[in-house]
Amino acid sequence: MWRQQFARKAIAYGAATTVAGYAGYSYYKQQAGPYARTVYADPLETPTPPGMRPHAFWTPPKRIEMLNDLKGLERDGSAKAADEREYDLLVIGGGATGAGCTLDAATRGLKVAMVERDDFASGTSSKSTKLVHGGVRYLQKAIMGLDYEQWKMVREALHERKTFLHIAPYLSNELPILLPVYTWWQLPYFWIGCKMYDLLAGKQGITGSYALGRSKTLENFPMLRAENLVGSLVYFDGQHNDARMNAALAVTAAAHGAVVANHVEVTSLIKEKDGSGVEKVRGAMLRDNETGEEWAVRAKGVINATGPFSDAILKMDEPDMPDIVAPSSGVHLVLPSYFSPKNMGMLDPATTDGRVVFFLPWEGGVVAGTTDTMCSVEADPRPSEKEIEWILSEIRRFLSPDVKIRRGDVLSAWSGIRPLVRDPKAANTKDLVRNHMIHESEAGLITIAGGKWTTYREMSKETVDRAVESFGLQPLRECQTESVRLIGSHAWSDTMFIKLVQNFGVDPDVAKHLSHNYGDRAWAVCALADRTNGSAQPASLEQRIHPRYPFVEAEVRYAVQYEYAMSVVDVIGRRLRLAFLDAQAAREALPRVIDIMAKELKWDDARKQREGRKGLEYLTTMGLPDSILDESPAAAANAREGFINLQTTRSLDFVDPASYYRRGQFSAEEIGAILAAFSEFDAHGDGHIEVRDIQPLFDSIKVPVPDNGFEPFLDAAGIRHSDPGNAVEFEQVFDVLGEIKEATNAKGRKPTSELNLNQIPTHRSGGSV
Repeated sequence: MWRQQFARKAIAYGAATTVAGYAGYSYYKQQAGPYARTVYADPLETPTPPGMRPHAFWTPPKRIEMLNDLKGLERDGSAKAADEREYDLLVIGGGATGAGCTLDAATRGLKVAMVERDDFASGTSSKSTKLVHGGVRYLQKAIMGLDYEQWKMVREALHERKTFLHIAPYLSNELPILLPVYTWWQLPYFWIGCKMYDLLAGKQGITGSYALGRSKTLENFPMLRAENLVGSLVYFDGQHNDARMNAALAVTAAAHGAVVANHVEVTSLIKEKDGSGVEKVRGAMLRDNETGEEWAVRAKGVINATGPFSDAILKMDEPDMPDIVAPSSGVHLVLPSYFSPKNMGMLDPATTDGRVVFFLPWEGGVVAGTTDTMCSVEADPRPSEKEIEWILSEIRRFLSPDVKIRRGDVLSAWSGIRPLVRDPKAANTKDLVRNHMIHESEAGLITIAGGKWTTYREMSKETVDRAVESFGLQPLRECQTESVRLIGSHAWSDTMFIKLVQNFGVDPDVAKHLSHNYGDRAWAVCALADRTNGSAQPASLEQRIHPRYPFVEAEVRYAVQYEYAMSVVDVIGRRLRLAFLDAQAAREALPRVIDIMAKELKWDDARKQREGRKGLEYLTTMGLPDSILDESPAAAANAREGFINLQTTRSLDFVDPASYYRRGQFSAEEIGAILAAFSEFDAHGDGHIEVRDIQPLFDSIKVPVPDNGFEPFLDAAGIRHSDPGNAVEFEQVFDVLGEIKEATNAKGRKPTSELNLNQIPTHRSGGSV
């Protein structure tokens, strides 16, 4: 037995030595980054010839011009020569990979068009963990399992992480992530792993990892559970705003001459026989989902980049083809900012089922997740209460007992479908591909599926390389996307927001928001501001669409005029991100957003009503209840934000649909009533009552009895209720009342003692990372 243990240790040490040696070799062998040797001058970087580089006020082609191009017309609607109507490539899908393929092809000098059935990033690409990362979990598996494919995948992702931060610096940033350690032997184990992660990145690395002792760990992350804490490791990864990154890719592709059109659906593929009599895909039938108009578009090659919906397009080519997508649902929550430090995230490396849970500050909130459960493919999946409660239960394990996270703290919850894929040409088609897969059918349809946001650029490069070879295309140059900066990046700096404050008089938090969401295009946002209020400061920069968030009215106009927003969901979900940060706030902002868009897009009252309904339907997929569908958007704007008013001086209203997914909050008057009732039972005036007094106190303020009684709520508040004489503090009573109010508003949600999700095994899914 000792020999087996010795052998295992020898293999582990040997693997570690090999890893470290190879990482060090890679570090010194890698040349200086690609950014110093740009082969092709990026039109967005080049001031000459005149007009080639769009300045901060450059306006992309209008959607009607894009549609005319797709219809085989000049962009002004005039006739186009027959030999100019065919594209080199037609890309189906406007997510990260589809937009990446389009930008790649356009910067090579190919004639390319991209169509998206819904909106850019309407699916998985807007519902990620928001990380740009190599994957520390993948590295661990690569070393422990001596798995070269996992190793290569991490190395590729770390390279792409650096590229990400270069081409879109205003949309992406470094983020320190803390790994708490509660067992002393894990400290050197995690330290070695983090240092390998740094070394593997080589010159493509970012800030290096470091260790913290117990006191410094709590100083940096005071919300952490202190009991048995040994210390922590802090490593760095990237973070980004996924949907805005996707929009920037699409608009940058348009700046390079590509045709990009959202809300345009492929209804069928067009096939023609080649010289040898074999049918090949040569285009598609399109439908404008805004007008219902249909037409054909021709292309030398077609790329299917539709993520979870890949099988639907594949079956247009081969109706009998088995599904290649094994969909997995990843649920994320957004919590208020006070649950995490502003500039540091956390990773729990050992959940109850062996996965990891991220806890990350993002856009003024805290993103927590994720699950990894088998699901079906649907356009707008909903997170289940079971999945939400599982994430909350895992979070509670590593936070201080003083930091109570309840269901009502969840501001938004969404489910994204991760397209795990099977290779139809593999010997065992049941096995899942670990990274991404490029499949070419007999008819020449190229499908790219799988992968993750971090590696979208490399996936796009490989896909376009394959298309160039398969379709005999003649690009003017090689792939350029490693150095092509996205629109908004060229004149941006981290201090640009100061100029916005000085020149436009906007609040500093609004200026920072505009700078980090639009880059140097923030000047164009400010230029669209409405000055109809007669003041020096533009009204639409002064007027926020919701008082708690820095989103301003000018952004809605910009989204329509510069970023092809066509519906209210496009704006609140993917241009402004309000629905992801706070679904209730988005619900309250709907009427104003619809009014602004109606002026821009000439909507009539019927269209405004439809948009209001669509907006509410969308918000039911972001964590709000179906009951909001019975309300008008105007009613939503006037909805209370979770504060319950007293009906009498001694009675609390525990039922309020407006606070369905809000924490059980109380107004100042209600707190006064609770305190007055507590004082009546505080016989000694020392701030305590006894357990026996709880029921009479609750009766006096008419607290409803939950279906499962008060006991679970007393337990949750740490009240030892077995002895009627035990002392109870006011804070504990207050916690119980808050929990009861939340449970009552949740219409019967009960505390869950055991949560078992049908999660995909970690060896197949990568542990949700």
